[in-house]
Amino acid sequence: MLKALFIYLSKARWARQIVTRWGFARRAAGRFIAGDTLDEAITSVRALNARGFNVTLDHLGENVSALSDALRATDDYLVLIDRICGADVRANVSLKLTQLGLLQDLQACQDNLSCVVHKAQACGGFVRIDIEDSSTTDRTWQVYRGLRSQGLDNVGVAVQSYLYRSVDDVKKLLDDGARIRLVKGAYSEPANLAFPLKKDVDANFDALSRMIIDAALAAGSRPVSADGRVPPMMAIASHDPARVEAARAYAERVGLPKSALEFQMLYGIRQDLQEKLAAAGYPVRVYVPYGTEWYPYFVRRLAERPANVWFFLEHLVRG
Repeated sequence: MLKALFIYLSKARWARQIVTRWGFARRAAGRFIAGDTLDEAITSVRALNARGFNVTLDHLGENVSALSDALRATDDYLVLIDRICGADVRANVSLKLTQLGLLQDLQACQDNLSCVVHKAQACGGFVRIDIEDSSTTDRTWQVYRGLRSQGLDNVGVAVQSYLYRSVDDVKKLLDDGARIRLVKGAYSEPANLAFPLKKDVDANFDALSRMIIDAALAAGSRPVSADGRVPPMMAIASHDPARVEAARAYAERVGLPKSALEFQMLYGIRQDLQEKLAAAGYPVRVYVPYGTEWYPYFVRRLAERPANVWFFLEHLVRG
């Protein structure tokens, strides 16, 4: 119930207008967001690189209302890729297709993404398509396959374990040799589309982990690239120690090298687990969002964990 409320609020314009005027809300969001500007984001990337972490950068902004906004977002990502290449940092980019016009024009969205992926390809970079709510899933796969048909292989996707359909989706994506980030899912979905119980979401996450690990092993156990920009086929994106340990144990049992199993976590969350995995020899990538459109991302973080809500309320009390 609480998660559904926060997901609703993340999309409500009236709530955004109120909350973004609260100075304490922006200060609280600073735990999860690297800053408003690209310069601030690059500073955070350098600090994370120095601690042994790779990074994926997300320029916040989703569900644009016009194609002109999607074109501006595309230009922003082209600038971001230029900075990553010029700054020589261990980073790639993540983006949402609703930021590039998915809800307005499918072909325009694909063209925008193609520009970004070609730009990244020119300097050995990589682009990850973030998965959004289930209403966009089929169109997301359509855009992704459109780019793969152009011969672009420096683009990957994310899959949500709470959706019933994800087993079939993963099978098809693995047939294409996709690089997959596996997540539980951060949106509110109806019970006819998604597992309503956490235990079932977790069980499906572990089953999908095993599928992708097996595929990564069969494909030659490609490691993360030497410059930290291109991930291996398998990326476990979870802050749940049980899911992390299940993936580690299975990978060890079947013989997948550590370099071919990347763990991804969000900026500002479970830094202790990030450190532990890096110390154990696994590649760890931190998802670093930045930008002024922080509201939907921040509210989804509140929806995920009660501890994040208490963190927000503490800032409310402090003012």
